[in-house]
Amino acid sequence: MMELDPQQQAARTTFEALRDRICAEFEAIEREAGSDAAFDYIPWDRADDSGAEGGGGVRGVIKGKVFEKAGVNVSTVGGAFNPDFAQTIHGAAEDPSFFATGISLVAHMANPHVPAVHMNLRFLNTTKRWFGGGADLNPPIPYKEDTDAFHAALFKACDAHDPGDYERFSKWADDYFWIPHRDVARGVGGIFFDHLEIEGEDAFAKHLAFASHVGDAFLEVFPAIVRKRMGQDFTDEEKARQLAWRGRYAEFNLVYDRGTLFGLKTGGNIEAILMSLPPLATWE
Repeated sequence: MMELDPQQQAARTTFEALRDRICAEFEAIEREAGSDAAFDYIPWDRADDSGAEGGGGVRGVIKGKVFEKAGVNVSTVGGAFNPDFAQTIHGAAEDPSFFATGISLVAHMANPHVPAVHMNLRFLNTTKRWFGGGADLNPPIPYKEDTDAFHAALFKACDAHDPGDYERFSKWADDYFWIPHRDVARGVGGIFFDHLEIEGEDAFAKHLAFASHVGDAFLEVFPAIVRKRMGQDFTDEEKARQLAWRGRYAEFNLVYDRGTLFGLKTGGNIEAILMSLPPLATWE
């Protein structure tokens, strides 16, 4: 086991507890739909390039009647970046040592009227310490009321905390979740934030509370949207629209997503890293 300091342990505990609550809620939705689908949890370990123990995580995946494929992963890893990659990471240019703990979630839904979703929260340490993360909604068939509800929940979380800046974080999400080669947004946005730096114990507690509130906001709004849409009838044309949209989602995650690159560059579990890819997709 990696030895964690109090801040690292507090962040890890928070993210793992959030994972448990989210997975329980997703399984409850499956029960409401008459399904007995449950999360399959697979732990994994990694070794650092030196061969030293480098932490690991747990990949959780559910495939059910409502959630065609949803993954909720937690990981706590550490070691040293390779020298070239270290140059691209905040605070690692002179010292490649790192620690990272976080939760990453992607849900691809069976019904095209139910939006896919992504949520990620993380605490990273190099020569600096900071929180990052966010959440964004990705509907194949957008509904304004769902988009508004999702953004309202995230605005409320931002508005309750000093580091929360909804306008800046929402714009950041719009810029980040953009597919340049398609010249189109990946979805209808949300928030994205990074480099909320820790300078003293008070800052850590403040930023951890904000990250936790973002997770709570996600857990409040997304299941409500799922329950609202999961029973809607859909046509073959609407399903085809969903599959084509998933192709673009996959393109973004494989070409532009920083989390995918981080996982691959740090020797993470391949199945956990690529759990964000949809089970079925088409390209047109």
